Amino acid sequence: MIIRPLQAHDREPIRGILRDTAVFNEEEIQIALELIDTVLNIPHQKDYEIVTGVDEKEEVVGYVCVGPTPATVATYDLYWIAVDPKAQGKGNGVALMRWTEEHIAEKGGRLIVAETSSTGKYAATRRFYLKCGYEQLAQIREYYRPGDDLVVYGKYLSQHR
Repeated sequence: MIIRPLQAHDREPIRGILRDTAVFNEEEIQIALELIDTVLNIPHQKDYEIVTGVDEKEEVVGYVCVGPTPATVATYDLYWIAVDPKAQGKGNGVALMRWTEEHIAEKGGRLIVAETSSTGKYAATRRFYLKCGYEQLAQIREYYRPGDDLVVYGKYLSQHR
């Protein structure tokens, strides 16, 4: 897999990946697309950065969206990470995550925070974060809706806590 900056023709394949994962609802997909549009249409903005992972045929197999957390020193939010279901289980998600961590560390970042849902359909996501060395930092009951908690994961990129 080659990891490269987002390109305009990646938008629709990413939309397909978000739908095909069967994890994200339509509202979440629209939010992801809004962030993609922001990156594509406002090239000098500094809030979001998106990279895509492509295979040898230049087909998008996954993507990551991150950005600095406002009003913090060197903390970043992992807004989205998604891999095409046909490309899962092959190390693509881990490769995207490792690239992201190294990139953020090179920029002086010290902490990455990822938020997700406590529902069953996000169980694989929660396992993925743990597999990548993230720790659960918090859980807020019924944050999204009754029965759906916010689960916050984080990873410190340096030993300076």
